[in-house]
Amino acid sequence: MIKLALADDQRLFRKGLLMLLRDMSGARVVLECVNGEELLQGLKETAVDIVLLDLEMPVMDGVETMHRLREEHPDVKVIVLSSHEGENVIKHLMELGANGFMQKNAEPDEIDTAIRSVADTGYYFSDKVSNAMLHGLVKGKKVKPTFEDIDPLSERELEVLRGICQERTTAEIAGKLFVSPRTVEFHRNNLLLKTGARNSAGLVVYAMANGHYIPL
Repeated sequence: MIKLALADDQRLFRKGLLMLLRDMSGARVVLECVNGEELLQGLKETAVDIVLLDLEMPVMDGVETMHRLREEHPDVKVIVLSSHEGENVIKHLMELGANGFMQKNAEPDEIDTAIRSVADTGYYFSDKVSNAMLHGLVKGKKVKPTFEDIDPLSERELEVLRGICQERTTAEIAGKLFVSPRTVEFHRNNLLLKTGARNSAGLVVYAMANGHYIPL
């Protein structure tokens, strides 16, 4: 069961999303909040796997909440909900450690897909977001990501990185490479250390920026 938290100050949107999520098998909302401060208080008592986080909220907005979540609850995954889709906004959120980004006018099926993808692979980018990231990071070079100066990636690390970009789970990558899931996790941790990325979403951004991105 995927345990969800929802933080959004717009009551109509929040209640509508709650109704949609009630029909999603294998997941349930265990925490409902109107701002980041309320979310952080709730997480002290309620275990959550994924937070659906609005960017624009009173008291504590989504960006400040992201900072606090990474410090206090690093294992909690975050899908940002926003009406904005600018390349700079998306890139900044990924650097803060967001696992996914979704527009507020997304179709119900995409919400289901995003939650399951983040639960299984650690990240979710819609086609629109992926195209924006690729345009900004790879083609236009208008958005320059910030990564550590790293040692060259080994061939095995590149294979794991490409598997992550193809939205494969650890078990799927292990099966494809004929290694154990623990070996895949070892290489993934090395990738995080080498690149300075915070999570799988950050690794995808790194792959996009450095020509290693191979989509499905």
